[in-house]
Amino acid sequence: MATFQSLPDAVSENLHDGDTVAFEGFTHLIPHAAAHEVIRQGITDLTVVRMTPDVIYDQLIGVGLVKKMIFSYAGNPGVGLLRRMRDAVEKGWPRTLELEEHSHAAMANAYEAGAAGLPLAVLRGYRGVDYSKVNDNIKSITCPFSGETLAAVPSVQPDVTFIHAQKADRKGNVLIEGILGVQKEAVLAARRSVVTVEEIVDDLDAHPNACLLPHWTVTAICTVPGGAHPSYAHGYYVRDNANYIAWDRISSDRDTFLAWMDEHVINATPQEFAGRVEELRTQA
Repeated sequence: MATFQSLPDAVSENLHDGDTVAFEGFTHLIPHAAAHEVIRQGITDLTVVRMTPDVIYDQLIGVGLVKKMIFSYAGNPGVGLLRRMRDAVEKGWPRTLELEEHSHAAMANAYEAGAAGLPLAVLRGYRGVDYSKVNDNIKSITCPFSGETLAAVPSVQPDVTFIHAQKADRKGNVLIEGILGVQKEAVLAARRSVVTVEEIVDDLDAHPNACLLPHWTVTAICTVPGGAHPSYAHGYYVRDNANYIAWDRISSDRDTFLAWMDEHVINATPQEFAGRVEELRTQA
């Protein structure tokens, strides 16, 4: 049964030093506010998981909270590199970063296997590529029925998954409208889950099959309007493209990055954040 909590309480109670954590979303509904609260609390030595790690992962890495990343593709969407990630990989700043890289198909299958409680995912993939030379967790197995050689990867079972959604009702059922990624599978695969939402409503006003997560699958729900910014929330606010473009400049220099994080994340006021999100709502 989902518990309704403040975001600081949900983070402190569910995520701990050394945990494996996923912040999942696809194009929109990326849980930036949740990741920022993790940064403010300084929860460290994390193994972070994501199909498409973007700016929030660059920020987590840049402040030194991440020891390992399990992923497929990494970048500032529509702009270019993750510069803080690259600095960590190439120069070990602010700490060395271990990488476990997969294909999108393998990551999606690994989440699904984790949601099913299985130890591994099996897929027809990785043929003719060299991923296994840089990732020891890509194995080959022989199908006991057909004799076919298939790829196998460990399932993904995070300690905690964070997602953002548009709505939850007062029972804790969660609705997502618009593009879906692997949010459902990532929550079901996790031991604990925290869902930030734009609003709590009496009725989701949706067909039952549209309810992405029933209340019994979720650990905590937090009302965080604008919690996906600078990504967008379908029907609530648009994507803050200027923020993504600016990030390339901000993240290219260590001192500039640290100063920006101090001002806009670590010491940011809710009023400043709310003002920017309200501006985006008027454009939606």
